[in-house]
Amino acid sequence: MCSRSRCYLATVMVVCWSVCVPMARGEVGVGAQPIAGAEVLLDGSRAMLDAKWTYWEGPRFSSSLPIKWKVVKDPVDPGTVVMTDDPAAAGGKYGTADIVTKKKYRDFRLHVEFLVSKKGGNSGVYLQNRYEIQVLDGDRSKHGMGAVINETESPYHAYRGVGKWNAYDIQFRAARFTDGKLTEKPLVTMYFNGKKVHVNQTINKVWGGKFSGLDGGNDGGRGITDRPGGLKLQCEGHDVRYRNIWLKVLDFPDADTDFGE
Repeated sequence: MCSRSRCYLATVMVVCWSVCVPMARGEVGVGAQPIAGAEVLLDGSRAMLDAKWTYWEGPRFSSSLPIKWKVVKDPVDPGTVVMTDDPAAAGGKYGTADIVTKKKYRDFRLHVEFLVSKKGGNSGVYLQNRYEIQVLDGDRSKHGMGAVINETESPYHAYRGVGKWNAYDIQFRAARFTDGKLTEKPLVTMYFNGKKVHVNQTINKVWGGKFSGLDGGNDGGRGITDRPGGLKLQCEGHDVRYRNIWLKVLDFPDADTDFGE
C-alpha cells in the first residue's frame, strides 16, 4: 500500500502511479514533489516570487524592483505560474532582468519545471548564478535545450516540446578550493523529464561573459571564485514559464553527484 496516497486497488493504480512508485534516487520528472528537507522556491504565486527572489544586478541590469515578471494562469494545469516577461529584456538582452534567489548555495539537489510557449523560446537555469543549463527550443547543439551550456551536447530527445511542461532534476557540486586556489571543478548530474542525460559532468568555466552571471568577466570565465551563488532564471524577452521549483542543500564530500539507482 502506498502510504502517501492510499492506493488500495489495481483499478486505481494508473491514477496514483506517480506517487506510489518508489524511486531510490528520489522523485524526478514533471510533477515531482519536494523531497524531505527541500525548500520550495517557486510555487507560481506572486507572494513567493517577491519573498524569495530578486533581480541579479549585474553589469547590464536595467529593470527595477518589484520584479516585473508576470504571474499568469498555468496553460496546462490548474493554478498560476511565473512568466519571463520583462520589458527590459526585449530583443534578447540577457542580464537585464534575470531573477535570482535571495539565498545562496554551494552543493544541492534541484527540481525545476518550465514550459516554452512558442517556437524558439529562450531562457536558462543558472546553478550558483554561474553555470547555465540551457532552455532553448529548437536548438540541438552544445548551446541547445538541456545542455550544460557549451560543455555537453543537447539531450534534445528528452524534451517534450512547446506548450508542455518539462522538468530538470539536478545534483550539483560546487567547485572546491584550497588556500584560495581552484582544486576541483564543479560537477553536475541531471535528469531531463525522468531520463538521465548528464552524469558527473565537469563544468570548466562560466560561459557567456560578464553579462551571464557571477565570475563571467573573470579571466574569460575561468576565474571562478569560492563564493556561493543563488539559483538564477534568465529573461531573454521570450515567453517561458516556470513552476514547482524546489531545492535541498546537500554536501558532496567526494567528486560524485550521481543520483544512484
